[in-house]
Amino acid sequence: MKANHLFLLLERLGNLLRSKEREAGGSQGLQAIHLQVLSFLSSCNKYSNTPAGITEYFGITKGTISQTLNVLEKNKLITRSADKKDLRVVHVELTKKAVDLLKNEIPPAVFKEALSELNDIERKTLTNLLYKLLVALQHNNNGKTFGVCKTCRHFKANAFGRHHQCGLTNEKLFNNEASKICREHERMVS
Repeated sequence: MKANHLFLLLERLGNLLRSKEREAGGSQGLQAIHLQVLSFLSSCNKYSNTPAGITEYFGITKGTISQTLNVLEKNKLITRSADKKDLRVVHVELTKKAVDLLKNEIPPAVFKEALSELNDIERKTLTNLLYKLLVALQHNNNGKTFGVCKTCRHFKANAFGRHHQCGLTNEKLFNNEASKICREHERMVS
């Protein structure tokens, strides 16, 4: 398959999904980027749920993220709080209203329906191949991986008996944090 054909397929899939995000957001007075930020916040950890982490993840300007966060806060979808250790750092958390919105809208129903037409092996293969493509794009672009904590080279499983540890910050990590996206993620070297 030629690169151009694959690119067009992925682009079309992305456009269809963004269209559904716009529809879902529009009914709430939100834009697609607002839902995307909420979705990111639902899956990121305490190192990434900051305006800087959101800016890095989406690769857009601080001003755009600032305006986005203002809209989300005005709509009571997020709260902001200062970090307990470093008051210069602000953490952004989802409200129950945002969690409920995401449950109903992300991923869009049409995506779930289309995915259900694939069998388990096809879904797993597709997921693995898209992940491999994403990692290659990030690597070739010197981009941050924003991978899942437990796949990071700094992750130390059961370092505190029942809890894990981030080898970069030396902080304790709970099981639910180990499966979240982290802006400090670095791929394991094989």
